[in-house]
Amino acid sequence: MAAEGHSPLAQFEIKTLIPLKMGEIDVSFTNSALFMTLTLVLVTLFLVLGMRQRALVPGRWQSMAELSYEFVANMLRDNVGNDGRKYFPFVFSLFMFILFGNMLGMIPYSFTFTSHIIVTFALAAVVFIGVTVLGFVKHGFHFFSFFVPPGVSVALWPLLIPIEIISYLSRPVSLSVRLFANMLAGHTLLKVFAGFIISLGIYFGWVPLAFVVALSGLEILIAFLQAYVFTILTCLYINDALHMH
Repeated sequence: MAAEGHSPLAQFEIKTLIPLKMGEIDVSFTNSALFMTLTLVLVTLFLVLGMRQRALVPGRWQSMAELSYEFVANMLRDNVGNDGRKYFPFVFSLFMFILFGNMLGMIPYSFTFTSHIIVTFALAAVVFIGVTVLGFVKHGFHFFSFFVPPGVSVALWPLLIPIEIISYLSRPVSLSVRLFANMLAGHTLLKVFAGFIISLGIYFGWVPLAFVVALSGLEILIAFLQAYVFTILTCLYINDALHMH
């Protein structure tokens, strides 16, 4: 999403930092790749350094690391059950990556890679393909019965089965668009109000400044909620693949 000048969309422009090519394919290292790499580094440091002492009475850092672990573990247990424990590393990694990516984007002059549909769709596609493969591995061709609503007359199957299939195939779209749209809209709105601060001057600039402060707090909450929603829906999809109806 390229933009010119001081457009609110200029903050989402992908810029090449290190140009690279493999044949005809452009694999340049961009600002998006930089902040995804930085997110991985920050998550790793947060967990490794937070748990390095393994104190019986945890400090603040260790407490936050343990709370993150427990939060995702409880989410997985409540929505999938004990069968979901083996998928904890994937779900936990997904939650922390999206959460830290969203929060990192709240820092001024940083880059919010979760505001790009290609990134969120790639994450959603991994989830979708993973749970579909899991469903076939677990149930074989019986997994197709997932598209047949239980207790429904056979006469209604031609109507309801296509609806169920379309609903299932729309999962990666809805999952990716929800995260992308929320992060894009929130940051755009912040940029618009921030532009009013200077244009209104010292006498009236405090009005948009107050909105920016309030919206920043709301955006931090949304950043967490979007990571939570993405993760809990992933848990529900895993539960569907394991237990079906």
